[in-house]
Amino acid sequence: MIVIHPVLETGSLTDFDFWPVAEQPPYHLTPLNGTLSDEQVGTAIATMAGYNSRRVDDHLTDPASAFLSSLLHEEGFVAPGGLRVQDTVTGTTLTPGCCCGLEDWRGWLEIAAGGELWLGHSPTPWAEQLGNTVRLHPEGERPGPVIEIARTELPRLLAGVQQDLADFLLLVAAWAEQHAPQSARALVSAFDRSLEITAPLRKPS
Repeated sequence: MIVIHPVLETGSLTDFDFWPVAEQPPYHLTPLNGTLSDEQVGTAIATMAGYNSRRVDDHLTDPASAFLSSLLHEEGFVAPGGLRVQDTVTGTTLTPGCCCGLEDWRGWLEIAAGGELWLGHSPTPWAEQLGNTVRLHPEGERPGPVIEIARTELPRLLAGVQQDLADFLLLVAAWAEQHAPQSARALVSAFDRSLEITAPLRKPS
């Protein structure tokens, strides 16, 4: 069975004190869905805000609000991570490579349409088109196990990814109402816009 989940690369937040966060090791891939605790949602938001910290609003006097402001720009934000693909029968897993962004998850529709998509580097995972089958190479050009998916199955699997993100967005809304009520509506809108969560899922024309 093939499963695909959106994941965020979250780091250690040992000295973070703007809001509650979960304890975890650095470079941890956290699945984004509707099962996260309040602390895990806080970790995800802190990770993305920190990743985009060069865009903070320096005019804000409250440090937590200024930190969070990096996510509120109209052009959207980037989120380290991507899609994790797992073959539950063989145990083979493809994880997003370095410099891959979750904001580009809809690019997998290009693969479903027979095209290509950059999946990060070190290693450089890639997708090989073999007729109606997509063969994923988690280890890049190095020999190793592969994952095969029928191209016709990818849209259904990506609809599941979209649902995971939609469920996560509900948690973001609840988190924001509690921890950042003045920015709650803007934050939810920014997440939806940046990660392209609720827009209809369509194949490339």
